[in-house]
Amino acid sequence: MKRPQVLARLWAFYHDGFRRMTWGRTLWLLVIIKLFIIFVVLRIFFFKPALNGLSTTEKQETVAERIINNNDESKK
Repeated sequence: MKRPQVLARLWAFYHDGFRRMTWGRTLWLLVIIKLFIIFVVLRIFFFKPALNGLSTTEKQETVAERIINNNDESKK
């Protein structure tokens, strides 16, 4: 019977903490903006999909070829 009481106390602790936050909200907003920049903006401009526009078979062949060539180079 202690488990529901512990969960209720944890919920109350975090709920009260987030409700009373002042600087924390600003910091969370900065974290969200930073994650947006990292995962969306950088992906759009720097990490273009290399296999875009290829059929499934062509993608499989390209990946297999790159893996085989990479293994051959690492053995040298």
